[in-house]
Amino acid sequence: MLMDALVKTKPAEGLELLQVKKPVPKDDEVLIKIHKTAICGTDLHIYHWDAWSQKHVEPPRVIGHEYVGEIAQVGSMVKSFRIGQTVSGEGHIVCGHCRNCRAGNGQWCHETKGIGVSRAGAFAQFLCIPASNCIPISADLDEEIVSFFDALGNATHTALMFDLVGEDILITGAGPIGIMAGAICRHNGARKVFITDINDYRLDLAKKLGATTTVNVAREALQPAMQAAGMVEGFDVGMEMSGSPSALKQVLDTMRNGGKVALLGLFGKQVELDMDQIILKGLTLQGIYGRKMYETWYKMAAMVQSGLDLSALITHRFHYTQFQEAFDVLSSGKAGKVILDWSEKV
Repeated sequence: MLMDALVKTKPAEGLELLQVKKPVPKDDEVLIKIHKTAICGTDLHIYHWDAWSQKHVEPPRVIGHEYVGEIAQVGSMVKSFRIGQTVSGEGHIVCGHCRNCRAGNGQWCHETKGIGVSRAGAFAQFLCIPASNCIPISADLDEEIVSFFDALGNATHTALMFDLVGEDILITGAGPIGIMAGAICRHNGARKVFITDINDYRLDLAKKLGATTTVNVAREALQPAMQAAGMVEGFDVGMEMSGSPSALKQVLDTMRNGGKVALLGLFGKQVELDMDQIILKGLTLQGIYGRKMYETWYKMAAMVQSGLDLSALITHRFHYTQFQEAFDVLSSGKAGKVILDWSEKV
C-alpha cells in the first residue's frame, strides 16, 4: 500500500512529493496517521542541502520530525496506546541500554537516530515509531501548537536549564526556538527578556510573544538598551540560539559575574573563546541537545495548559501539496512557524 510523502530524493536542493510504501509497525511500534506537521530549521537545511545535511542525511529520505496525529495501528506488544488516540512523538530514537539512557539522560545517547534525518520522517501520511517514543496528547491542547512540540521542547530544555525567576535574560537568535524561549522565560517569572537578531520580522514576532526588549544588532548596539533598562552588572542568564560566533561573544561580554549561559545554537565551525573571561567572571556554560526525555514533554504541555500562548508564532498554513510555497516563504526569513495540513485534499 502506498502513501504520499515529501522525500529528499537526491543530493541537491529541493524536495519531491512522491508515493512511497506505507510503513508497517513492528511488534513494539505504533503507526501514526499524520494530521499536521511543522517545518523546522533542520528541514530547511535539508531542503537547501547545506554542509550539515550532506554530512547527516542519505537520500532518498522522507524528512520531517515535528508532527501530531492519531494512532492508526499498534504492534502486538504495544498495550499503552489505542486506535484513534491523539499523539506526537520524541524525535530522537535512542538505544535504551547505554549509561546515559539507563540514567534517564537519553538526550545524550551516543547511538541516537533522528526521525526525518537518519530514518523515515513525519512529512508523510503515516509514520512508524517505537511505542516508547510516542507521546499521548491531551484533548485540551491545540493540534497546531502540538505539531511543533518537538521545537518547543528545544526551547523549553534551554530556557528551563537555569533559574529564571526575577532574572534578566539575553537570548541571541530570534528564530522560532529563540522566540519561544523568550515566551517561556516571561511565563516563568523572568524580569527582563532581551532578544537580539538581524531580522526585523522575527524581532517583531518576539515582541508579540513577550520579549521586553528587542535589538537588531546589524544597526544597534546592545549596551544602550541595557542602560535604558536600568541594568548595572549585566545579564543573569544567557541563551545562545543562533550559532553565530559574534552572538556568542556578545553573550559572554554582557553576562554579570557568576552568570549562566545555555548553548543551543550549532556553529558549524570552530569558535575561539576567551577562556580568561569565562574563568575570571565565574561563568557557567551548558550545552543543550534536544529535549530531556521525557520530562521536557511534560513541562511544555503543562505550560501551554497553564496559559503559555504561542499562537502568534504560527504565521503560515499550507496543505502538504503546497510544500514548495511553504518552503519558499520560510526561506524568505519572513515567517514564524509554518504548518502543513495532511488531511485529504478537498
